[in-house]
Amino acid sequence: MTFSITHFVRTAACALSLLTGLSVSNVSAAETRYPLTLQNCGRQITFAKPPQRAVSLGQSSTEILYLLGLSKQVVGTAVWLGPVLKGYEEANATVPRLADNDPSFESVIGKKPDLVTVQFQWHVGPKGTVGTIAQFQDLGVPVYTSPSDCIGKDNSSGGDGVRADAFTMDLIYQEIRDLAAIFNVGDRGEEVVADLKAREVAARNQVAAAKGKLSAVFWFSSAQLAVDPYVAGKNGAPGYIMAALGIRNVVESDEEWPTVGWETIAKADPSLIVVARMERRRFPADDISVKYDFLKSDPVASLMPAVKAGHVVELDAQSMNPTIRTIDGIEALASAISKAGLSR
Repeated sequence: MTFSITHFVRTAACALSLLTGLSVSNVSAAETRYPLTLQNCGRQITFAKPPQRAVSLGQSSTEILYLLGLSKQVVGTAVWLGPVLKGYEEANATVPRLADNDPSFESVIGKKPDLVTVQFQWHVGPKGTVGTIAQFQDLGVPVYTSPSDCIGKDNSSGGDGVRADAFTMDLIYQEIRDLAAIFNVGDRGEEVVADLKAREVAARNQVAAAKGKLSAVFWFSSAQLAVDPYVAGKNGAPGYIMAALGIRNVVESDEEWPTVGWETIAKADPSLIVVARMERRRFPADDISVKYDFLKSDPVASLMPAVKAGHVVELDAQSMNPTIRTIDGIEALASAISKAGLSR
């Protein structure tokens, strides 16, 4: 049996009252005092007042702004892998999408932003495909980069980069709090962080009995089906998901998404194969149905015990990136493990 999981959402009030005894109404943060100066990815950025026109490059960064109640301040987005968070469809429909993937520098500047938020440095960074930090600074536009893509990570070699330090959700919580401070919505930022933390605790508890018994490989995509797939290294978001649930990653690489041959994966014999579901169609294996067809027909992959037993779990691709959706991934994988009877 193959498991297709949709994430469940707990409200902050319910999760906190059950798991931590706290009330969301008691979660508070100080008012922002301007000018506000923050350290961000080795730079200082300063705001004289809350931004009014933000362009957000990266689905997670955009969704964080939505969760903070700031959709009206978002005047453009780009770089999407799938549908927006449930409950934010109407708000998202009013925000212009500059591109599904990489927008042009001109299209971003054309929205006259007073803030650009960036999920990945390879879009805006030293050698950004959209532009460089300096290009935006020259026009007086501050750039805020997700800490999850720069702290403990080296992006100088290009591609998805190499993580020296393992990703933790603390980096996402820092982004939420930073953006909340920039826009002076600190209380809402603390509510969002508290909700995410409570949901993770609940998911961990759901499969606590399985800790140390399971292993997994996370398959994001493949440039071509005939070549080695992109699978999750040990230090990225999937590594955090597996660590949270006591699952061993059979891939030991520090690279974010190394390519590893199916023969090597088969020898490691993972208990679970976790496959990414996305709307992006940059590569053939972005299509989830192509992944399933490959696992059933490939002479090596089809013989893996996890494939034969139907222990293939699909997760939203965003949950496999360092994002707020990583918590969704923990919940969905815990649910799949429990339903398959593997948590006993």
